[in-house]
Amino acid sequence: MKKLFVLLVTLVLCTSAIVGCSPSNKTGSTTLSQSTTSASGWVSQKNPGYYQGLEFGSVWGTSSSDVFAVGRQGTIIHYNGKAWSTMTSGTTDDILGIWGSSSSDVYTSGYTGTILHYNGKTWSPMVSNSPVIFTRIWGSSPSDIFAVATLGAIQHYDGKTWSGMTISVPVNWFYDVWGTSSSDVFAVGAGGTILHYDGNTWSSMTSGTTNALEGIWGSSPSDVFALGIGGTILHYDGNTWSSITSGTTAQLTGIWGDSPSDIFVVGIGGIVLHYDGNAWSSLPTGTTTDFSCVWGSSSSDVFAGGVDGTIWHYSGN
Repeated sequence: MKKLFVLLVTLVLCTSAIVGCSPSNKTGSTTLSQSTTSASGWVSQKNPGYYQGLEFGSVWGTSSSDVFAVGRQGTIIHYNGKAWSTMTSGTTDDILGIWGSSSSDVYTSGYTGTILHYNGKTWSPMVSNSPVIFTRIWGSSPSDIFAVATLGAIQHYDGKTWSGMTISVPVNWFYDVWGTSSSDVFAVGAGGTILHYDGNTWSSMTSGTTNALEGIWGSSPSDVFALGIGGTILHYDGNTWSSITSGTTAQLTGIWGDSPSDIFVVGIGGIVLHYDGNAWSSLPTGTTTDFSCVWGSSSSDVFAGGVDGTIWHYSGN
């Protein structure tokens, strides 16, 4: 049986964002260890979370030498291109998501309404005005940030305060949020739910599936992918959502892309899929550990995180 935290964090994905940290806030540095290499260029990386058996919910960064992973018990770790080290988050609540507008303006989302902000020096709690579990967070600017959650809740930050948004469609869980601008935002969740925000109103979209959708990412308003259980992958062309053959029935949990023809998807059982613009293919990783998130700075610098402190790196070789 999968761990409870895995059941939650595998319903969120890692998309592109900008985060950073100050060296003065990093403690507990550990030497990078490349313990396992697969034929397709994936290498496992030891980190502080690995030695504690923690699970990671999201991984993000600004470059190959500035990467964050967040997870259980308030864990936030940073990679400087050589080693992973811990940061002081100030919370013991599980953290599921992270997004930032710059290296000195970073936000995390998690359990019991926890939202943290990083100003480039320290992490501090924000008043979210909601006790829900925030699964993912994304924004178009420092004054336009969305956090989706359990109980069908969506909170918005205007640069000053967090407030609840009106949702007319009943949703049990939202699992991810992503957009291209303040007037083009997508939220996905239980039962194949996809909502779109046009800057004024959230409206329901026809997904064509009842499977839970756990991640969303796109390269433009007319090139958006959503994924979830049963190997579900959907594509939006700006008008309609359609199903794409993934070649797997595994639970898919995270998505990130470098371009419309270079997209990575991760999932349960160590699965990694790659899309070249025409078809999805499997990339062997050499592990069966469950992945929950993926992010990269380029097609030859991709990080995947998951249970048991798992972080794998792909060099493109």
